[in-house]
Amino acid sequence: MIVWKRHGLVFGAGTLCVLLNNGGVNPLWTLGVVLLAVGGVMRWSLTRRQRPRGERPPVALRVPVEGRWQALNGPATKVPSHTHSHAQTYAIDLKYAAGDPEPPFRNLWPPGRRPERHPSFGRPVLAPADGVVVATAGRMRDHLSRWSLPAFAYMYPEGFVRGLGWPCHVWGNYVLLDLGDGVVAGFAHLRRGSLRVSAGDRVRAGDHLADCGNSGNSSEPHLHFQLMDGPDPVTARGVPFTWTYRLDDGTEHDGVPADTTFFTAVPPPPGPPPPGPAAP
Repeated sequence: MIVWKRHGLVFGAGTLCVLLNNGGVNPLWTLGVVLLAVGGVMRWSLTRRQRPRGERPPVALRVPVEGRWQALNGPATKVPSHTHSHAQTYAIDLKYAAGDPEPPFRNLWPPGRRPERHPSFGRPVLAPADGVVVATAGRMRDHLSRWSLPAFAYMYPEGFVRGLGWPCHVWGNYVLLDLGDGVVAGFAHLRRGSLRVSAGDRVRAGDHLADCGNSGNSSEPHLHFQLMDGPDPVTARGVPFTWTYRLDDGTEHDGVPADTTFFTAVPPPPGPPPPGPAAP
């Protein structure tokens, strides 16, 4: 499994051999093609290993944000919601809804916008349960949004290249939170410099972990959230989850909101009151 995780290096070496070749079909070109094929097979095999095995009951959590948000690319609409790679089988993207949704690709210029212009940028990301922080990354820059049509087209090859690197190249800045019972929560595309926790910290449900950003393979500022059965997203498998949330019509639901749904988190019920003074 460790060798398979290095598929990006093999693919990159194959690409380099092909690019450096200037003599037609020769041993260098042949080596490059072979390495490209081997790297592709390694990546396909690793992704196949990350498919969930059997049915697993969803883990009940609180929503890791506050306010009104829109669900995108979630498991309520299709599974895998993203891809099995990087344990994203049941992942969901959340975008803060400051008002009516903006139409996609509303213009061709400028190709990108500063992340600060999007309402999701800087919104607090909260712990969905008690846990222990097992890993963080916080130095990736918040890039321009891939909002226009040409920028969105550019994001596809960029995403492929990012997928050949380490998890931080895909996720950007992230926090991994061990919730116990073999479940780890992942929060991706966080704002650079916003992390309030580090590996080894114990947190309580509702604690402020970081801020929503636009780092990694992200089209615009949003929160990518997922559960997995281990701390390594390159080898772990996705785990389903369930939230309690309220739709705009006031109805409450348990589960995961469908794509394009606007919702707000339903706060958990208050705990038992503290014990009063002992009777005389």
